Amino acid sequence: MDAPTPQDGHGAWTGGPRPSPAPRKRDKRVDVLRGLALLMIFIDHIPQNAPAAFTLHNFGFSDAAEIFVLLAGYSSMVAYGGLFARAGVGTTLKRIFRRCLRIYLFQAVLLIATLLIVRAWMDMTGLVPRFGVKPLLEMGLWQGMLRGLALNALPNYLDILPLYIILLALFPIVYFGLTRGMWGTLALSATIWLAANVDHQLNLPNAAAVDDGWYFNPFAWQFLFVIGAALAVAVRSGGGFLPRHPAVTILAVSYLIFSFFQGGSWGEWGLPDLRPLLIEAPDKGHVAPLRLFDILALAYLLFSTPALRDLAERPMLRAAEACGKHSLEIFAAGCLAALIGRILYRTFGPVWPLQIAVNLIGLALMLGLGLALDAKARRHAAHAQERT
Repeated sequence: MDAPTPQDGHGAWTGGPRPSPAPRKRDKRVDVLRGLALLMIFIDHIPQNAPAAFTLHNFGFSDAAEIFVLLAGYSSMVAYGGLFARAGVGTTLKRIFRRCLRIYLFQAVLLIATLLIVRAWMDMTGLVPRFGVKPLLEMGLWQGMLRGLALNALPNYLDILPLYIILLALFPIVYFGLTRGMWGTLALSATIWLAANVDHQLNLPNAAAVDDGWYFNPFAWQFLFVIGAALAVAVRSGGGFLPRHPAVTILAVSYLIFSFFQGGSWGEWGLPDLRPLLIEAPDKGHVAPLRLFDILALAYLLFSTPALRDLAERPMLRAAEACGKHSLEIFAAGCLAALIGRILYRTFGPVWPLQIAVNLIGLALMLGLGLALDAKARRHAAHAQERT
C-alpha cells in the first residue's frame, strides 16, 4: 500500500531490459493520484454517504481500487526494481519481506480494532451491523478474530490489504519475468486473469463471503498489478511519459465517454437514465473486461499528458501528495474514520449535519496526518544528511 520511501531507493528502469542502478526523483503524479484515491476510498466506504455520489465510480466502470492496485504495481517496480540492481537479490527480498510484514501488522491491528469497536457498539445499542465484520462476529468474537488474522475470513472494507500482501510477495517473480520478457509476462498474467473471469472458482477461500472467495480475487487483480509494473517501465523509457499517439488518444477518450454514459449514476443524480446499453455493471471482484479497459484508458491519458505532471507540482495538491507518500498509515486512518462514520449513520441515521461532520472530520484527519508524516520524514532526511 505504501509509497516507496527514500530508503527504498526510488529507482526505476531506463528503458532497456535492465533497471538503472541510480536512484531517481519521486514521481509526484503517482503520490497525488494515490492520495486522491485514498480520500475517495474513505468516502465510498460509508454507505448512504452523500459525497459518494460524486466519486470516481459514479463516472465510469472503474473506481479508486483499480487506481490503487495499478499504482501499487507501478511503485513496486520503481522502488524494488531499482533496488534489485543496486543492492542485490538478497537485500531486496528482505526489504520486500519487511514491507509485507508491516502491511500484515496494519491489517491485524485494523481487524482487531474493528471487531472490538463494533462488538462494543452492539453491546451498548443492541443494534446489529449491516456491514463489514458481521460474518466474523457471527462466528464468535475470538474465532472470527483468529480466522480473520489467518486471512481465512476477510470482511468487507478490510480486504484490500491482504490482496496487496500477496501481490507484493509475488513482485520478485513479476520483476524477473518483466526483465526477461515483458510481453510474455503480460500474456501469462492476462491468461490467469482471463481464467479467473471465466471460472470464478479460481480464487482463495473466504469464510466471510457468501460465495466463499476473496472479493478482490488475487488471480484477477494480479493482472492490474503487473500492468502497473510494466507501465513504470514504459513511462521511464519515454522520459516520464507514455508516447502520445492521436489514434490511441481518440480511442481512450471515446471509451471513457462510453464508460461515463454507461456507468454513470444517473438515478443517484436524479437524472434520466442515459445508458446506451441495458447491461449489468461489470464485476469488480474479478476486474471484468469493461473495468479493465476503463482504467487502462484513464491511465494512458494520465501518463501521456504533460499537464498532469505540472499539476501535481502545485502546492494545492501537497496534502494529497503527502497522503500518497504515506498511504499505509492514511489508509488505516481512513478505515477507522469510515468505521466510526458507518456506526454513527447506523445509530442516528445519515442526517445532513452528521454527514457534514463525518466527512469533514475524516478528510481533515487524513490530510492532516499525511502532512504531519511528510514533515516528520523530511526532518529525518535532513538530519541524516547532516550526519553524512
